[in-house]
Amino acid sequence: MPVADIEACRLSHQRLHATARTVDDGVVRRPSLLPGWTVGHVLSHLIGNADSMVRRLSAAQEGEIVSRYEGGEAGRAEQIEAGAHRPADELVVELIQADHAVDELFRTVPESVWDRPVLFSGDRQGPASQLIFSRWREVETHHLDLGLGYTAQDLPQALVDRWLPSLIEGLSARADPKALLAWTLGRGPAPELAAWG
Repeated sequence: MPVADIEACRLSHQRLHATARTVDDGVVRRPSLLPGWTVGHVLSHLIGNADSMVRRLSAAQEGEIVSRYEGGEAGRAEQIEAGAHRPADELVVELIQADHAVDELFRTVPESVWDRPVLFSGDRQGPASQLIFSRWREVETHHLDLGLGYTAQDLPQALVDRWLPSLIEGLSARADPKALLAWTLGRGPAPELAAWG
């Protein structure tokens, strides 16, 4: 059982909840750091993502493979938009409940389930154990996106150490290679990056 990752994810949920408990209806309507999304959109997405973890891992326990979101990507978008406009207290309560459901399932799922396949983006499959790291980085990334005082300096070092190498490796596919090279040599500005994910 990936105990360390499960605990890291649980602690990330706790930090997120501490921030979420500070929001009110005015704050959830404010722009987040994600273009076109409010704080409410980010919270709504985090709820939907937690639900998708439970959905896929529960299906894996039954020996089934299901899509990340009910209704696919269109269903995901509808859920985010509908949730974004709800009152802050409802969003926060639902976020905490959704995260507790994730933590509990991660903690109690039988060891044999972690090797079973689940769907990730597109048609890509991987072992269920990858859901834990996926949720951990999702929570940390979108905690930053809320724009409510949680910064890159607050990121857990264990996450940075594990995730940064693969992000760096993928930079050449997200930027002009010559501009990227010049930037890494200190000979040019940081190049524009295509979206991650």
